[in-house]
Amino acid sequence: MKYGEISIDPEVMSGAPVFAGTRVHVQTLFDYIEGGDDLAEFLDDFPSVSKESALAVLEMAKKSLTTEKMLHENFA
Repeated sequence: MKYGEISIDPEVMSGAPVFAGTRVHVQTLFDYIEGGDDLAEFLDDFPSVSKESALAVLEMAKKSLTTEKMLHENFA
């Protein structure tokens, strides 16, 4: 299944969400940010992920955390 720039396929990385067309876990982007690294560092380390894809995933996360409807549906 594909959700924007995120792909989930049981045959790719055991079904973990990855950046579409890559084997890079989406979680890795958040791990970098949590660890204090910036987007440029992540992109340098994972050249198969485009800046546009990374920004799109961050925008998806932002939308899921900044609207009451999404918070209620996903975290209530």
